[in-house]
Parts: sequence; C-alpha cells; structure tokens
Amino acid sequence: MQATKLFTAATIVLAALSCNNKISVKITPYAWPANIAPPVCPVIPKELTAFGDVRTDNYYWLNDYFKKGPDSTKAVDYLAAENKYYDTMMSGTKALQEKLYTEMKARIKEKDESVPSFKHGYFYYTKQVEGKDYYVFCRKKGSLDAAEEVLLDVNAMAEGHNYFAASGFAVSMDNKLLAYGVDMLSRREYTIYIKNLETGETYKDAVTDTEGDPVWANDNKNFFYTAKNPITLLSEKIKKHTLGTAAATDKLVYEEKDHSNYIHLSKTKSDKYIVITSQATLSSEVKWIDASKPDDAFAIFQPRIKDVLYDVDHANDKFYIRTNLHAKNFTLLTSSEDKKDAANWKPMEMVPYSDSILVQSFELFKNFIVVSERKNGLTKLQVVNLKSNPNVSYNLPFDEPAYTASIGANPDYDTDVLRFNYTSLTTPSSVYDYNMATNEKKLMKQQEVVGGYSPSEYVTERMFATAKDGTKIPISIVYKKGFNKDGNAPLLLYAYGSYGYSTDASFSSVRLSLLNRGFAYAIAHIRGGEEMGRYWYEDGKMMKKKNTFTDFIDCAEYLVANKFTNTKHLYINGGSAGGLLMGAVVNMRPELWNGVIAAVPFVDVVTTMSDASIPLTTNEYDEWGNPANKESYEYMKSYSPYDNVVKKAYPTMLVTTGLHDSQVQYFEPAKWVAKLRALKTDSNKIFLYTNMEAGHGGASGRFKPLKDKAREYAFFLALEGILE
Repeated sequence: MQATKLFTAATIVLAALSCNNKISVKITPYAWPANIAPPVCPVIPKELTAFGDVRTDNYYWLNDYFKKGPDSTKAVDYLAAENKYYDTMMSGTKALQEKLYTEMKARIKEKDESVPSFKHGYFYYTKQVEGKDYYVFCRKKGSLDAAEEVLLDVNAMAEGHNYFAASGFAVSMDNKLLAYGVDMLSRREYTIYIKNLETGETYKDAVTDTEGDPVWANDNKNFFYTAKNPITLLSEKIKKHTLGTAAATDKLVYEEKDHSNYIHLSKTKSDKYIVITSQATLSSEVKWIDASKPDDAFAIFQPRIKDVLYDVDHANDKFYIRTNLHAKNFTLLTSSEDKKDAANWKPMEMVPYSDSILVQSFELFKNFIVVSERKNGLTKLQVVNLKSNPNVSYNLPFDEPAYTASIGANPDYDTDVLRFNYTSLTTPSSVYDYNMATNEKKLMKQQEVVGGYSPSEYVTERMFATAKDGTKIPISIVYKKGFNKDGNAPLLLYAYGSYGYSTDASFSSVRLSLLNRGFAYAIAHIRGGEEMGRYWYEDGKMMKKKNTFTDFIDCAEYLVANKFTNTKHLYINGGSAGGLLMGAVVNMRPELWNGVIAAVPFVDVVTTMSDASIPLTTNEYDEWGNPANKESYEYMKSYSPYDNVVKKAYPTMLVTTGLHDSQVQYFEPAKWVAKLRALKTDSNKIFLYTNMEAGHGGASGRFKPLKDKAREYAFFLALEGILE
C-alpha cells in the first residue's frame, strides 16, 4: 500500500442547524497518494515577437496534434499521461464519484417526452427511452390522438459512436422530407442528410462541412445551408443544394469576405422569406429572398452600418426589426415590404425605448407580439396586442427573487397561445402555455426530479456586491435550509462574463448533490455578460475586460464578508471564456480560492488571437481586440492567464479540455498547466484531464456528461473532506 499524506488534520462531523432543518455531513480528510510525481512536459522554447516584445513559450509544441505535425503522437501521449496522473491522485474518490453519478442519474426521469409543438398540421416532440442516452424524434398528424410517426431514432443512429449529435431538424413545406445535420466528432462540423418521411428512405445526398442548419425553400426541392471552412471552421459561405444533385455542384449564393463576421440562415415566422444574417460583435447585415423563388439572388435588406446591429423577422405583411440604431439597449421598429432600408424604419409605440430595459428578442404571432426584455438583471416577457384599439401591452408576472423566463418553441404563427419557459434556482424547468387573448396560463410540463424534491427545502437569494468603481454587481445564490451563515460553510461561485451572454438563475437536479452536502451555489452576474443591459456587456469587453475579473473578485469578497463562506471553503468554476476568468483571478488573487475548476479554458489569449488559422480567431477581434494593434496587444498581454503565471503559490486546480475542441484548442489548457506546475511555489495539486473523445461541449447524451460532473464534484468535495 502506498504511503499517504493527510490534507487536513482530523475527522469531525459538521452539523448546521437552522429553521428546524439539519445538514449533517461527515468530514473526513482526503489523503492524496504520496510519492506520485506529475508528468513533466518537455520544454522546447519558442520565441514569439511583436512590437519589439519577446515572449518565450516553452510549450508551444503541444499544438502539434492540431497542426498534424511530427510530434502529434507525442502530444497525445502527454495528455494520456496527465489523465493517468489525475486518475491515480483521485483514486480515493472513485466510490464517491460512482455514488454521485448514481444519485444524479437516479433523479432523471428516464422515460419522458417533451411538450409537443404544432407546425403545418403536425405535432412534433421528442421522447426519451429508459436506459438510453439520446432520444427519438416523432410527430403526429392533426391530433395528439393520431398514430405516432418516428422521424429519427437518434439512439439507434448513435450506436457505435463515442460522440454523436443530431441537429437542425427542418421539415419541408409539404411535410414529406426531413433535412438534419450529424456531427460524430464534436468539432461542430455537420453532415446534412435528407430523409423521405413517407418511404423512410435516406437519400444519397450528403452535404459535408456545414453548420447543420438546413433551411428549405418553399418548392420542397431546394434547401440552403451554411458551409464551413474545414481548417478555420469559420462559417464563410451560404450554398443551395438541389435534391438529387451532387453536393460538389451546390451553388454558392453568398460569401462573407469579412472574417470577423459570423453568418447564419433562418426563415421568417411567416415562411415567406429566407434570411441570411451576417453579424460581428458591433455590426450586422441581413440579406433576403422570397422563399418561393430559390433561384433569385439574395438582396440586401439594409447595408451594414458601423456600430449598428439589427435582426429581422416578418409577419402581418410587414418586417419587424430589432436594432440598436440610436438605441444602445435595442428597440423594435417596423418597415413595409417594399421599403426596407433604415430610413423607413418606424418605432413601435407600445415598445418604447428605455436606457434601463434591454430588448433581447421578440416572437411574432398573427394578433400579438411577445418581447423578451431584461430589466435590473431579470428577464421580462411583454405581450403586445396588435389587434386591440388602442394596442395594449403588459408584462407577465413573476415573483421569485432570481429566475429565468424565456420565450419557448412557438413555430405556429396563427395562434393566440404563447409557449414560454420558466425556471429558478429552486423551481425545476417548467413549460407554460399562456393564452394571450384570455390571459389563461397552463403548466404543460415541469421537470420531474425522481425520488422527490421539495422547493421549500431550499432558499434562494439575490443580492448586490459593490465593485471597486462603485458598480452594483448582482449575485444569485441557493442553499439548503440548515445552511449556517457563520463563514465556515463551503460555497461554489460560478460566472461566465463574456460575449454579452447572460448567466441567469436556473434549476439543476445535478446541483442538488452539492447542496445536500452543505454547499451553497452562487452565480456572479459580472460585467461582460448582458444581465444589466448592453452597457453591462460593453463595460466588460475589449479595453475594459479587466472589469470582468475584478467584479468576480469583489463578489467573492462580498460573500466572505457576509459570512456565506471563507477563503478555506470558497470554490470557483467557469468554462471557456469563463475559464479565462478562472485563469485571470487565480493570477490576481490566488489566496482567495481553496479550489478551482477551469473547464476548456481560453487562457493563452495573445498567442491564439495572433493566429488567424486557429478556428474562430478572426470572429473574436471585437470581443478581445486584435493583437496586430499595439495597444490591444499590450492590454491583452496584461491579463492573459498564460502570460501572467509567475513564481507564487496557486490554489489546487482541475483543468479540463477535449482533444477535439474546435473553440478552445486542447493545447491552451495543457500549456497553462505545464507552466503553472513549473513556476508555482506551493505544494497544492494541479491536474489536467482531457476527454479524448469529445470537444468543447464535453460528452454527448443524457448520462455520459454526468460522469464528467461527478468527477468535478468529487474534486470539490475531496478538498472539503466530504467523501460520502
């Protein structure tokens, strides 16, 4: 038996009493296996020079698998050695990981169905089968009492594949054909297939290297799709495929020359138009054709304007435009079908512009418009009656302190029923149908937690931390009754804070495994997201990016000051751009955190943003800056986690990645871990775990991701000494 080193001093029982509830957790020090050395990453210095500044990257060679160079096998062998080291060091948690996985899986209702949505005479839904990772895509004609048609059995399709994703289901206007995308590598490169729903035949047509986003023309013979560059993975071209022809002959209908733009396809709610949207961080442009005339050339709706974003939908014989033109937080405008340019856009009186309300999106119906808004960090749904005289508008009421309300699947245009989704940190995901004509609300489905779950046993709060510059930062938090605010309880703090993506309060049955063991879980709604409006986003990007990091630190200090936890029990987690956040704050304030998980972290900012051949780099210039500009280079370098690792103590960390990750290449976290180990001055552990079969989103399916979550939770629980 190997010798062991105890990581804390004693075994105790923690019992927290409050509100007649009790959280009783046995604390047992986790013993790291001793005399196990981590892998040593070979040092092969490479000098990178810009503006007279020389950076030496000792581990640059690790990107060789991506480049397919002579050392590609060596890189993979190193990642495998890191996995073996992690598994060895965490071997004492195997029973805990299995217990966590079992209880997480047991909470899932394995035999389940989605709420059907109605379109073109059919009800569409998915159903999950007991014991299966994926789902079955089905429909019924005209009535839910009709015979079931199985369109795709994704469980059968996924057999024999380590990773499988089906996406972009599009049914032709005559309801006879289904186009869909399949990704079997997790690089988000989809092959589009076509299935005849009458005969069951899958056509020989197979269109590779796409976004998996087919959009049918109204002739039922042609569909459009977004083609990807197989090297950079940029969405560069829109093509048209005609059934029965070779994909190599598909017609190019649009090519985006500005590589800082993403392009995507959609169809208007009216089914009358097909729309191409080309969008960068700061500007966008829409092109359109009549969906009944697929051979027509796409026309420009409104030429791109500097610093102006807009998106378009159509119904009621007019276009509806969401834009930030003269409206930082966006507003809704309309235009006629024959006068589409911005000079003819007219404001909707019932959706007046407000500096304090962000207009996020909208949904069109024959008689109503529903607008998704955000005020003071919380989501709102505003209903506008287009047929009343005068028009009437109102917000749906929600009363929890922190929640998420969003527009659901509403493919049917000619209905007065709005489908919306609702959840909170204590309320399981719920689907409602709301009759906008009668004001009747009906709960259609709520996520069932198998084995029982009572929201009344948990508490959610919303509070505000004060940032260094005086800005109030929202925090949402949940914990089980019995959680004692004496400063000694464990707490996991999460955030993202980039791309204007808002991290709202939502329920997780998986998270119960932490809450029931005495953890609190908190979300820091930091700048860089869009929780408090467009201003919130712009104050956390480009040359203001450091606000994201300092906001997170200020939220952590607020939670410590208010006795939710202390630095010996404070844990943090973030992924992708949230992994960048993790890297920045461990450099800035390493003593604050007892444990850190950085998932698929974007940590080598300067090097990645300097290499336009790396997937998605050019799309990101308006988010992070272009290091070809000296000022941007210097600012990015000042916070880039990899460039700012120095000789000092760092907390215990688990860094995860995926070998096939198309967004943050595996070599970024691998290099970061190697550099941290080489320079850190403490005895804390730093681990790297690579999923050799997945990409940015991790494992596919319902159950395989639970293995990853059990591994991560076991890491935090081991540091806390909770091994049961």
